[in-house]
Amino acid sequence: MFAKAPEPGAVKTRLIPALGAQGAADLARRMLTHTLEQALAANVGTVELCMSPAPNAPAWADVDLPSGLEHSDQGDGDVGQRMARAVDRVTTTLCQPVLLMGTDCPALSAEHIAQAARALARHDAVIIPVADGGYVLIGLHAPCPAVFTDMAWSTAVVAGETLRRMAALKLRAWTGPQLHDVDEPTDLVHVPPRWRNGHEVVDKSGR
Repeated sequence: MFAKAPEPGAVKTRLIPALGAQGAADLARRMLTHTLEQALAANVGTVELCMSPAPNAPAWADVDLPSGLEHSDQGDGDVGQRMARAVDRVTTTLCQPVLLMGTDCPALSAEHIAQAARALARHDAVIIPVADGGYVLIGLHAPCPAVFTDMAWSTAVVAGETLRRMAALKLRAWTGPQLHDVDEPTDLVHVPPRWRNGHEVVDKSGR
């Protein structure tokens, strides 16, 4: 799982006009907690949190993480380079398939993760797309830098281009149900309304 520390002003910045810096960070923290809970509940293997900044950075000091996690540093480079390194490390050093996922999708459930793991046992690759054109989860059995290199990240073409590249590599790919992630103020309708301390997420922008 790839995540940034939920620091005000440094995470979910496109939501700041609607939620404020602290509100956006609070939502990021809640989505991180949710995704970790779902990954652990899926019970499909070791759950590793790939962290930015590094695990020992002060930004993580007040983040309450569940027990039973592995921790690692995402390292340098764009998101594609960081994901490609993680895939290479797990599939070559540990000789295991890997699911990579983000933490921006409240709809991602333990069953979605378990379904992807089952599909990966029968396919070369798996992907769960999101409505804005990206994906929240990708799974592979082996290093595949071609699906991460020179990608137009954070655009509407990411999932489609990733599937096109997989097809070009003759990878048998399974595509899961399309979900919704939360990046823009208009996405706040997809946030469970009473996630934090029993209070609704308040959109301050008036949208």
